[in-house]
Amino acid sequence: MEIKCTKNIVLSPSFTRPFLADSYYKDGVDKLPLVIFVHGYKGFKDWGAWELVARHFAESGFYFVKFNFSHNGTTLDNPMEFEDLEAFGANTYSQEQRDLNYVVDYFKEQEEVDGRRVYLIGHSRGGGAVILNAYYNKAVTGVITWAGVSNLNKRFPQRLRFDEWKRTGVYYSVNGRTKQEMPHYFSFYEDYIANEEALNIQYAAQNLSKPALIVHGTSDEAVPMKEAALLHEWIKKSELFFLDTDHVFGSRHPWNEEKLPHDLNIVVKHTIAFILRN
Repeated sequence: MEIKCTKNIVLSPSFTRPFLADSYYKDGVDKLPLVIFVHGYKGFKDWGAWELVARHFAESGFYFVKFNFSHNGTTLDNPMEFEDLEAFGANTYSQEQRDLNYVVDYFKEQEEVDGRRVYLIGHSRGGGAVILNAYYNKAVTGVITWAGVSNLNKRFPQRLRFDEWKRTGVYYSVNGRTKQEMPHYFSFYEDYIANEEALNIQYAAQNLSKPALIVHGTSDEAVPMKEAALLHEWIKKSELFFLDTDHVFGSRHPWNEEKLPHDLNIVVKHTIAFILRN
């Protein structure tokens, strides 16, 4: 059966700038479980092998969605490049939660979707975002983290670098791939402090009663294995799956091959099996 793919759907919430999403599903099949993929820090929906991931999920009988956060630095005209660094600098964790809520609400109402079965997959920082959303959003059925973080506060600059950030109002993080100096305005931290309780991943995880799968690479240099172990310890109904791989499961950008990387293929299969069990 043919996979129907709709790229660059423009989502236009009233509370923020428009942003883009893609959907994938078997054409002619109704009431499919909804799976929403959330990219991480300096990520975007078309990074690396995420396109192949989407098609694998669709072929397995899911309505799969991936999207760009409204302030991830990409634009409607160029969703694969960080052209809007002003938007990137103004991003907040709270904004990402509002974006994700909108995506869930929008796609669970599509006629091909069974709105009673909604699963979130988050990569890296997106892993923290989906844990929070799974706890606070009643529409979410289950959650999966791929190399997910367990704490947001520790991602901010520390000590002297923090003082400099507060004094100047901005700090820059170099994108290792594009070499761009990407800004973060101090409002990022101020929003976190104002919403610290709602953005506490540990609290959300410890009180989450929904099934969760935590996937992590033993050679992950970006997010330590300990963070996966903590999520597993905190979430009552969680499964922990370690494999010998890196932060992006053997992928890279761009990914020009026709097949998934070996390690990412294992992750996808394990995730699909988890969702089918839950």
